[in-house]
Amino acid sequence: MDHREKKYKAHRQFGDRRGGVISARTYFYADEAKCDHHMETFINCIKASAGSSVDGFSAIKMTALGRPQFLLQFSEVLVKWRRFFNLLAAHQGKDGMAILEQKLELEQLQDSLIKLGVGAKSDIENWFTGEKLGSSGTIDLLDWNSLINDTTKISNLLVVPNMESGHLEPLLSKFTDEEEKQMKRMLQRMDVLARHAVQNGVRLMVDAEQTYFQPAISRLTLEMQRIFNREKPNIFNTYQCYLKEAYDNVSVDVELSRREGWYFGAKLVRGAYMYQERSRAAEIGYEDPINPDYDTTNRMYHKCLEYILEEINHNRMANVMVASHNEDTVKFTLEKMNEMNLSPTENKVYFGQLLGMCDQISFPLGQAGFPVYKYVPYGPVNEVIPYLSRRAQENRGFMKGSQRERSLLWKEIKRRLFSGQLLYKPVYQTTNI
Repeated sequence: MDHREKKYKAHRQFGDRRGGVISARTYFYADEAKCDHHMETFINCIKASAGSSVDGFSAIKMTALGRPQFLLQFSEVLVKWRRFFNLLAAHQGKDGMAILEQKLELEQLQDSLIKLGVGAKSDIENWFTGEKLGSSGTIDLLDWNSLINDTTKISNLLVVPNMESGHLEPLLSKFTDEEEKQMKRMLQRMDVLARHAVQNGVRLMVDAEQTYFQPAISRLTLEMQRIFNREKPNIFNTYQCYLKEAYDNVSVDVELSRREGWYFGAKLVRGAYMYQERSRAAEIGYEDPINPDYDTTNRMYHKCLEYILEEINHNRMANVMVASHNEDTVKFTLEKMNEMNLSPTENKVYFGQLLGMCDQISFPLGQAGFPVYKYVPYGPVNEVIPYLSRRAQENRGFMKGSQRERSLLWKEIKRRLFSGQLLYKPVYQTTNI
């Protein structure tokens, strides 16, 4: 039987993921050779970034590296696994608590799993063994997630809990040998890119994508962070703050990095798939994953950002890219950094805007010594022009605000003329623009 949820099934109406997508580049699976070609393109991008900056970034999309069907299926497994934890927490009267405060009593958990018929007592006892797992007598969400690890055979992850019965059941028929190989090749391509990035001194940013892919993308990115972020932040995950669950995702991943002692790297964005996500949820019939309005998204962005800044302030092992064209968000960041005495020269907080957009934000930040990056779209004209037109549509408020930018430029020209300071010397000489 096919036990898959509507959200994680491929639907013909939404097969073309470009429909209703603002600002995002979408890849389609053709074959394994095309994925290899995408990987080579990303490698060239990494090399170009290394040649232009001593501490550059290069962005990749995971859907370009393999069959998206794998990401759909793995995402559903991860989501159902988390829901199963929530079900067990409810059995112990701990629903409604903050996600990381839900700690399941180990003995009660084992009894619950036996009653649900998940496995024999000896199997379940062996399940919860390990150097740290269960040593406190409780299991939290991070312990629970660790039960799915990188040594698990991928096809075995297609067994998920049924929320009604609590029993484990197959998500769908097992993968063929060829499908298993396709999945492994996707993971291998990610590993190749991560190693090239580290060798070239470039940080690798994994872009966020649609919510039905994102749990798998985030989990696989996290596995790369565990490997490559031991000495410094080489791999950055992306968090979409228009999602209702954004703060939970950020706080859980920060806590994991804290426990395991690796550098947390995040890019915070508002999100690029809102219209498509909402129309798909309404048409297919599942809960809208997007915050109800822009103000709620702003509050979520600032909540996530403040949490990461607090983490930086405490142990200096977190790093964040504030990827925003919003002046209020930039001001909010600067105020918090000032309150925490976070110096821009520590290179823990970065700012990013699109090339050609909001230079009135980028250049003053760079002149004040903050690490500023301009995201550079590149490629054939017939592919880049539609992308840029979507960005213009997304940022039409800023296009209307171009009069403000011209006003600021004219004001600065007059200031320099009257002050005799035509050539302005910034406070700091080194920037990353």
